Amino acid sequence: MIADRVFKALADSKRRKIITLLRKGDLNAGQIASHFQISKPSISEHLKVLKHANIIYSRKRGQYVVYHLNTTVIQDIIHFFMEWKEK
Repeated sequence: MIADRVFKALADSKRRKIITLLRKGDLNAGQIASHFQISKPSISEHLKVLKHANIIYSRKRGQYVVYHLNTTVIQDIIHFFMEWKEK
């Protein structure tokens, strides 16, 4: 279920930071990695988890892969919590 993947992705503070960075604009992996003191392969794994949960998506732009925030999934999660609160 997609919700399980989303919650798993959001459970990690590094992935939440990546989401926060992408809220400000699209970034490539190197730009994202510059905000962390972990290896680039580790960043790649975090990006893979976020993509698997459909929280982010990527597009090839020249020689770079640029990551974008999928605001639809974020809105769906907010809606989920709003409905949960009302029950």
